[in-house]
Amino acid sequence: QVQLVESGGGLVQAGGSLRLSCAASGRTSSSYAMGWFRQTPGKEREFIAVISWGGSSRYHGDSVKGRFTISRDNAKNTVYLQMNSLKPEDTAVYYCAAKYGSAWPFTVDYWGQGTQVTVSS
Repeated sequence: QVQLVESGGGLVQAGGSLRLSCAASGRTSSSYAMGWFRQTPGKEREFIAVISWGGSSRYHGDSVKGRFTISRDNAKNTVYLQMNSLKPEDTAVYYCAAKYGSAWPFTVDYWGQGTQVTVSS
């Protein structure tokens, strides 16, 4: 199994930036895609971004294209989400996720515990 631990969340004003990190541990010898979802109570979990093991395939959700960028460092088993031009509607718990194999479709095998991002106006 794989364990995922997010970090980097916090409180930021609208227009600001944050960078989230997710470190993977456990059985990480196989190729796997990593990505991010977010969720607000009362709403369905929303896909944010995913990146393939080699980094050549990247997908970003329509609501964050041009503002958020996903990247990864396989030597550190870590995926990042750079979030710029943050809006109050970006407020959510952000979850790291991993899937064995290709990036898309991103059918998740493992979930992190989440990190809170709050954007104030």
